[in-house]
Amino acid sequence: MDYQEHIRKAIEYIEENLTDALDNRTLARAAGYSEYHFLRVFREVSGLTPADYIRKRRLTEIACRMAENSRPASAIAFAYGFQSKENFTRAFKREHGILPTEFRAAGNSLKLYGPLKLAPGPFRTDGELIELRPFELVTYACDQALPTSFWNQYNAGRWSARLSGGKVVEDYGVSIWNACCNKLDYYIGIRSEEAHGNLAGTIRIAVEGGLYARFRTPDSTHANFVNTIQRTWQYIAGVWLPENGYERTGGAEFETYVETSRTFSEEIYIPLQKSADSHLK
Repeated sequence: MDYQEHIRKAIEYIEENLTDALDNRTLARAAGYSEYHFLRVFREVSGLTPADYIRKRRLTEIACRMAENSRPASAIAFAYGFQSKENFTRAFKREHGILPTEFRAAGNSLKLYGPLKLAPGPFRTDGELIELRPFELVTYACDQALPTSFWNQYNAGRWSARLSGGKVVEDYGVSIWNACCNKLDYYIGIRSEEAHGNLAGTIRIAVEGGLYARFRTPDSTHANFVNTIQRTWQYIAGVWLPENGYERTGGAEFETYVETSRTFSEEIYIPLQKSADSHLK
């Protein structure tokens, strides 16, 4: 039995007992490992401690239950182990960047954390080469630790409608490399020609024209949208670019999405140039 099979058994146990008290000793026993070895391997496989994984899964399931019925959020949270409304509210805000009341009032989608899938099947999505003309965006700068939390804040606050003057338009999430600070800066907004609303606090971003690869993430669900987006980005960088002899130009990369569509799919655009060694292939 390899390590993935051991961890899969622990994941299955967590999913079957998500509303019960869970501790590392019990999970290690379910995996067939010592507690020390289980903690090390689980983190290596998932990138999370078991406690962090369980917290994310519980908050995801609570959000799903909140979207499905009008039962008080505190009652749902209590069933998943949160002992007070205050603790749940703090955990929800820390995870999603918005309050539970904001989520329920807006009915927006959340970037949720589905069950960990080990050894998934081959992942592919087709890329299309296109020429884009330059355009401009009106955006807000991300002030959250993760872009996913910023998307939650943006959607729950109906900032897109604020920018557009109430019209449903396509939203853009833009990643720009900040060489001075050695980090990626992230922005969310709409095209400037569609911005007829309140633009206070916004930043204008010019997107260069040229050759781009356009990808569409496979249709997914409310719960696994974030995982699908991450797998698509990984596929682009690790498979599609090397296979097709292209590399990133270093220009702005962006993803587009219409929140009200509820399709849980987005388009990703990468500016391209032929890789230096493509002539050798």
